[in-house]
Amino acid sequence: MKLTRRQIILTSVAATGVIALPNIVRAQSLADTETDWVRHNISNFAAQDWRDHFDSLGKATILADTQSRALHYWNSDGTDYRLYPTSVPKTDELTKRGYTKIVRKRVGPDWTPTPSMVKRFPDWKYMPPGPDNPLGTHAMYLGWPAYLIHGTHDTRKIGRRSSDGCIGLFNEKIAELFAITPVGSQVKII
Repeated sequence: MKLTRRQIILTSVAATGVIALPNIVRAQSLADTETDWVRHNISNFAAQDWRDHFDSLGKATILADTQSRALHYWNSDGTDYRLYPTSVPKTDELTKRGYTKIVRKRVGPDWTPTPSMVKRFPDWKYMPPGPDNPLGTHAMYLGWPAYLIHGTHDTRKIGRRSSDGCIGLFNEKIAELFAITPVGSQVKII
């Protein structure tokens, strides 16, 4: 007997009930400790309010939450709020936290590994724009050297601790965010 993908999924739901739970409840049940968060490719999308982090919305506001692996965006008057799943730095040592801003933007970014990356991975070399470039299709450069919000061609990285310090989004999502985020937008990484 040949089973379809739909039949397998429905059988799994009927047998375990896990897929039928809301994502947040399922994520919370899977993650009792910080160690569990590292093992699972999930995001809990913790709700955030810009007022808890900023005095005003400025040109636009981005909050990147490394714990929930989500990026929150608000436009200048708060009428446009968007939430994106992200990849986050592999370790806390690679994570820079605090306030900065978008200082420039680039479609089709090229990539040069930092000296610390080359020290850890001597075979890493410069990459021009293209499908193998780790910055994906768009990049927004932060006021901190070598820290960016960028896309990725490797969709397996989203929802995981997988970057060397940057915040990564699916290419189609970074293109959307890139289009609505002006240079000078305030950013906070928590």
